[in-house]
Amino acid sequence: MPSTSTEAGPEILAAGPPITRTRGHCWFLGGEADGIAAMEAAVEERIARGADVVKIMATGGVITPGWGPHQSQYTRDELAAVTRAAHAHGRPVTAHAHGREGMADAVAAGVDGIEHASFFTEDGVEPDWRTVAAVVEAGIFIGATEAWLPTGSMVAPHMAERVEQRSANFARMHREGARLVCCSDAGAGPRKPHGVLPHGIIHLGSLGLAHTEALASATTLAAQACGLADRKGRIAVGYDADLIAVAGNPLRRLETLLDIRAVIRAGRVFQG
Repeated sequence: MPSTSTEAGPEILAAGPPITRTRGHCWFLGGEADGIAAMEAAVEERIARGADVVKIMATGGVITPGWGPHQSQYTRDELAAVTRAAHAHGRPVTAHAHGREGMADAVAAGVDGIEHASFFTEDGVEPDWRTVAAVVEAGIFIGATEAWLPTGSMVAPHMAERVEQRSANFARMHREGARLVCCSDAGAGPRKPHGVLPHGIIHLGSLGLAHTEALASATTLAAQACGLADRKGRIAVGYDADLIAVAGNPLRRLETLLDIRAVIRAGRVFQG
């Protein structure tokens, strides 16, 4: 179970190594599993080790050769088996999914969250709005990995075009009722260092989200997605005192999030 200690440092909800097929996306993290039996065993292992959430690589990714981000790594039945096993222990499942088919299969399998939701094809981006409608109907959270450093071009031109189109798609997903949670993929590359999350909130605001909605994507909605909405995500009596203090009003100007003056963790103030 997650720690509720008042020790300095963040409270971490851990997934452990993401489940991926042999030599699949991020296989080097140690989560390889092929076939339903092995995948169910992988879920059981994570539960035994105290994982708070189960992550599965429904599609390939950008940083691992061999499986393209548009390619499905698992069948719908395999994804459903993982979801059933995790839900039997009261644990949510989130699926890394860039490709159209992998996204549709993850939604049909009953996952609780989808990371990236890119709708990548082999050579472009083609959103399936029927899948988005299913996401909205099921209340699935979308991990919108839209946080990156705004300075300089750090991706190949063809990927930059895809990412730009994905951003436009996120704006429409939001308008259609999808619950976008601002995410960073921090540490995945030079344009995504740790601490980059505020840039994602600012970027979501530039896509048309109201400032309150952009802020909620990293607070209220994020707490709901993590199963912590009963004690985190807003300022209220009885809630954890996990706060930041910034030099200005982010409801007026989201860029004030980049000027953090203090961090309050479990009521303890850290400055500098």
